[in-house]
Amino acid sequence: MSKGDCFADAGARVGLARALSKLGLCSRSLAVERIRQGRVTVNGRVVRDAGQWVCLLKDRIRVDEGEVREAVKVYLMLHKPRGTVTTCRDERDRETVYRCLQDAGLPWVSPVGRLDKASEGLLLFTNDTRWASGITDPATHLDKMYHVQIDRVAEEALLERMAAGVPLAGGDCLRVKAAHLLRRGTKNCWLEITLDEGRNRHIRRLLQVLEVGVLRLVRISIGPLPLGSLARGCWRHLTPGEVESLSRRVRGPGSRRDLFPPAGPGRFPR
Repeated sequence: MSKGDCFADAGARVGLARALSKLGLCSRSLAVERIRQGRVTVNGRVVRDAGQWVCLLKDRIRVDEGEVREAVKVYLMLHKPRGTVTTCRDERDRETVYRCLQDAGLPWVSPVGRLDKASEGLLLFTNDTRWASGITDPATHLDKMYHVQIDRVAEEALLERMAAGVPLAGGDCLRVKAAHLLRRGTKNCWLEITLDEGRNRHIRRLLQVLEVGVLRLVRISIGPLPLGSLARGCWRHLTPGEVESLSRRVRGPGSRRDLFPPAGPGRFPR
């Protein structure tokens, strides 16, 4: 695969940090660090400006004296454990999701979206930034399903209010696409909740407004991809069919097809 395959226009000029990220070398923030440290050259000259324009078809980019080439595309899923944060490095030294991937021999991969520290379940990773953008773009309205344990037995009125939406300060509104009672106990119950948008701590904030406490929150699917029987803290590569199934979903009617091309060749288990 050529460098130009990363972009809809093969001759596009982009910022240097974005170019390193698009090539799957590292995250954009790490790219900025490496550039500022003087570890990146463009056409033989050290560049410390992360926003300098480059053309991937014409410019020779090197990091630590090694020529930058597009990384093999990797797509994987992790069963995120509760108590880990979805970041590469945490300034408060909390345990991150990357401990689950250590010693796996993977190239750099980045989370596709987030789950907060107290949440668990399905989390995607990839170094294919265009594919990740398609999954997370709000315009795709990709369904994400959660099993949520709350501190009370839900009545039908609560489920209806969640679907109808609750107002927030500033005129905004939080709602769910669907909410159903999954199973109930004497003092709490499990709900199955579907979102087709992904705001920060969406379910927790909505239930907080309704004065409902969340005991556990587990994401069990993203679009057509289920968490399945993957054990907590474990990961696996997506199959080619799973990658393409997600790609088709975000390339559906009404999507911005220029942002969601078919996923490039990936590394898959044999």
